[in-house]
Amino acid sequence: MTHATGKYADFAGLQERAVELRRAGHSLRQIRDELKIYNNDILNRLVKGEPPPAWTKRPRAKDDLRERARELRLQGWTYDQIQVELGCSKSSISLWVPDLPKPERQRTPEEASAIAKRGWEATMRLRDEERQRTKEAAKQAVGTLSPRELFLLGVGLYWAEGGKGKPYDRRENVCFVNSDPGMIEVFLAWLNLLGVERERLRFTVMIHESADVAGAERYWADLVDTPEAAFNKTTMKKHNPKTRRKNVGDSYRGCLVIKVLKGADLYRRIEGSWYGIVESAREADQ
Repeated sequence: MTHATGKYADFAGLQERAVELRRAGHSLRQIRDELKIYNNDILNRLVKGEPPPAWTKRPRAKDDLRERARELRLQGWTYDQIQVELGCSKSSISLWVPDLPKPERQRTPEEASAIAKRGWEATMRLRDEERQRTKEAAKQAVGTLSPRELFLLGVGLYWAEGGKGKPYDRRENVCFVNSDPGMIEVFLAWLNLLGVERERLRFTVMIHESADVAGAERYWADLVDTPEAAFNKTTMKKHNPKTRRKNVGDSYRGCLVIKVLKGADLYRRIEGSWYGIVESAREADQ
């Protein structure tokens, strides 16, 4: 330790006064201002070994859980039981109670498995709640789309999911295919923004032959608010029994194809707008 010199020559006297203030409930900032000690190293040495007053400690959200977990552990509860009761993770519990005695095993393997299962279900429930909170906050943050935002969104959406011409096969058709009803709704809103009349749209359902074809046709007709009679003949995909598909069940409704008649000019506008977005992004990246 370096020898105290100058204004800190009476180190022992300063330390006695600093400890006295610390025990009286003063914070480091208050001791600094009282004793005019503006050197943090000296200040910390003066009160070394003296715990900070309780009022200066930042409260932690899990303090109550920690205390409750310790109480339950002292009553002989296992990590699994505490997890189910408090809804916290076992890793947190293990950090809170390492110094407490382990309870004696008093259950069968089946009982232990059932408790572990309930603990896991509680953990998954908490994760799902957090997941839903994150999604809801993100949804609310979007707010109302301006016409320009919807326009740019629609261009990107089409260029990602819509049909595009190739250098070796130049086709200027507007054709959009998707199984996500939200994507279909956004695409239709975008077409409406661009002034594309509904009379220019043709709809076709694409679905596996083993699915509920009639139910899917009704679902898509309701979603786009168009009579089923206005739909083209449904395109059926042959079912291969050797293929283990995951898109099955009541929620499977195939895909909806939306084609815009006389869409060459619209396609050129989409392509040009997309390249404009790319160039703007490059400039922003610079």
